[in-house]
Amino acid sequence: MRRAGRVVREVLELLRSQVKPGVTTMDLEQTAANRLDELGVKAAFKGYGGYPCVLCASVNSEVVHGIPSTKRVLKEGDIVSLDFGAFVEGYCGDAAITVPVGVIDKETARLLKVTEASLHAGIAAVRPGATLGDVGAAVQGVVESEGFSVVRDFVGHGIGVRMHEDPQVPNFGEVGRGMKLRAGMVIAIEPMVNAGKPDVMVLDDGWTAVAKDGSMSAHFEHTVAVTATGARVLTE
Repeated sequence: MRRAGRVVREVLELLRSQVKPGVTTMDLEQTAANRLDELGVKAAFKGYGGYPCVLCASVNSEVVHGIPSTKRVLKEGDIVSLDFGAFVEGYCGDAAITVPVGVIDKETARLLKVTEASLHAGIAAVRPGATLGDVGAAVQGVVESEGFSVVRDFVGHGIGVRMHEDPQVPNFGEVGRGMKLRAGMVIAIEPMVNAGKPDVMVLDDGWTAVAKDGSMSAHFEHTVAVTATGARVLTE
């Protein structure tokens, strides 16, 4: 799974370097698809439930599952969340980053910083004997203390030979509640955070989820192994 995680990280960093005003989300899709072909590995997203692309590219108020398009041109001040997964030797890696397009305003920059910090707080809570509630509470505490909202309609997940496995990994919860983690488990922790309210709706394309109030939304994700000594991030 670490090998799969390295592929995912390489592709995401390649995409990050290409995000700039004037680029389309389909340009980013093509870059990711080409790199997968060069590496000879399989996309995790394309074909999953009928999803048409290897990459999810969600712009501004789009929370997750944005479908790349030649018509979606990135402009100065936008943010774009890039969610990507790959299978290597039968195992899956999955991660996401949110990238500023040029210069963004201070409040949106704060949203990105807080969302990424909440991911790291969730990771820090991972250890044998901790609960999923501990992880969710850690994420939620960081987000809500800064006045932002945790999306509740979408959550993290177990991951391994399939992209989505049990258990579900909410980005909210109560300390001490939920399944206990044990060494050998691997989970994808992925805070989705809205600048406004947490409510989302899915657009007519059947995939793209957007913040109902039109507020900006950020998304960061890592694939994380539970080891005897704590968390090991496989997509760093």
